Amino acid sequence: MSQIVKRQDVPKEDQWKLEDLFASQGAWDQEYKLVKEQLGKVSAYQGKLTDAAAVKACFDLEDEISLHTERLYVYANMHHHEDTAEPTYQALSEKSKKLSVDVGEALSFITPEILSLSDEQLDSFINNSDLSKYKFTLTEMKRQKAHVLSKAEEALLAQVGNISQAPNTIYGMINNADMKFPKVKDEKGVERELTHGSYIQFLESDNVEVRRNAFKAVYETYGKQKNTIAATLNANVTKNIFYSRARKYPSVLEMSLYGDNIPKEVYTNLIDTIHEHLPLMHRYMELRKKLLKVDELHMYDLFAPLVEEFKMDITYAEAKKMVKESLKPLGDDYLNNLQHGFDDGWIDVHENEGKRSGAYSWGAYGTHPYVLLNHKDNLNSMFTLAHEMGHALHSFYSDTNLEYRDAQYTIFLAEVASTLNEALLMNYMLKKAENDPKMKMYLLTYYADQFRTTVFRQTMFAEFEKIMHERAEQGDALTPQELSKIYYDLNLQYYGKGMVVDQDIEMEWARIPHFYTSFYVYKYATGFSAATSFAKQILDEGAPAVERYLGFLKSGGSDYSINILKRAGVDMSSPQPIREAMDVFKQLIEDMEKLTN
Repeated sequence: MSQIVKRQDVPKEDQWKLEDLFASQGAWDQEYKLVKEQLGKVSAYQGKLTDAAAVKACFDLEDEISLHTERLYVYANMHHHEDTAEPTYQALSEKSKKLSVDVGEALSFITPEILSLSDEQLDSFINNSDLSKYKFTLTEMKRQKAHVLSKAEEALLAQVGNISQAPNTIYGMINNADMKFPKVKDEKGVERELTHGSYIQFLESDNVEVRRNAFKAVYETYGKQKNTIAATLNANVTKNIFYSRARKYPSVLEMSLYGDNIPKEVYTNLIDTIHEHLPLMHRYMELRKKLLKVDELHMYDLFAPLVEEFKMDITYAEAKKMVKESLKPLGDDYLNNLQHGFDDGWIDVHENEGKRSGAYSWGAYGTHPYVLLNHKDNLNSMFTLAHEMGHALHSFYSDTNLEYRDAQYTIFLAEVASTLNEALLMNYMLKKAENDPKMKMYLLTYYADQFRTTVFRQTMFAEFEKIMHERAEQGDALTPQELSKIYYDLNLQYYGKGMVVDQDIEMEWARIPHFYTSFYVYKYATGFSAATSFAKQILDEGAPAVERYLGFLKSGGSDYSINILKRAGVDMSSPQPIREAMDVFKQLIEDMEKLTN
């Protein structure tokens, strides 16, 4: 679709079927009323959660309320995303958000009340067959108990909650509202606005002057704010240390991993194993230098196109066909469910006026998943389709095989299924391009850059966070100079001697919003590595590996993430999956080198 149409002009077959969630607005209103009524029943359990029968009845009611609320919320917000300017669904979206807050408040007594029970009583619940449906929930509550404080202390920490948002809020204001970048001349010498959004476009220019000027302009602007931004980052680290000590964790890192029950070795293994493989990254940088035909490779050359723009026009119909073809290794059951997704109103395909940008997979338990796309007829959009259908089918398998509460998988697992689909699609595309060196080179650089940005760069970020928190925990001051030095030294280490590590890059820590959601970015690298490892096993072993992988998809959140992956054949507490991913990266580099010689 070339021109952007109004929502009412989008063909029905290209729209998702939200009526599968609620047949009508009247049905939504009925369910909303039901939740309001159910909320009135919750308080009857307050102070009464001392025997198995009461706990079961309370959990059953909690699940019922949560599921209805999720359905109401998802429906209202997906309708709102179809056309964000449409007032009816703006209002409905707000109404569903308010309801979610009310529900959260009404149910908030349950966990603290159960946690106030003795370990013996909790154990008796965990082993009670009437509560078998909630065994994992209760086991998890008991595990968390060691870090839950007295009622008065918890109330105090809850009040600190609002203050703890301050570093992130202040940084957001500086970074998004107050920070103004100078104008930069484009390839035609026309002055253009430099913004967060346009920065990467400037770096993708094939004109080195444009790239250099944009790069300098960005980091000089951050340099002027370095004291303020260092203070906000420092405040965030101080907040983390406060919580980790209040809740009796050995360190901020261990506190951050505790929620998903991830062993510390997963984090340290990632960093150590990537260090082992830094020579591969250095080799890729040398290759980049050769392909760009430059005497020196600079930090602002990292996004410069390595091959002439290779146009691939892929219609949505062709994208579906190729994605399905590429996922054949996953077997008939997976392919049949994928086809259902294509045929039965799971996907909202094209851009229309007012539609939310980007792409996502979402939905509510009990109904098939939904996928929002803004499909353009290009390679990127085809990979997006594969990616989002990976998420959708993960949810589909979890939801159809598990009870509501066990079906929700963690963020640690979320990117595995989506990235695996991309890996299989890439494998298929590379085979197809065997006799087309230009297309093959384009695909190889596309894939190699995913390794660079998702595995190496995110691991470097993860290492920066680790060093920064450890220094602060030892009582060192995180001055702007100290932060810049840590960050600059990491860049030297990661990019190697073939790269000119421009001094300006030392300020990059100041433009990474993820550092305010601490110890999160490592999940991108572990998820990508786990997916690459799965893909390798599926392509090498066939059926037994597929069986294990489908077992992973069906496990949702019914156990700890690390156990679910291990059962499926990917042990993230060992370096093995990351090494397997690095083998794939090495192969890419070798294939690129062959094509350049």
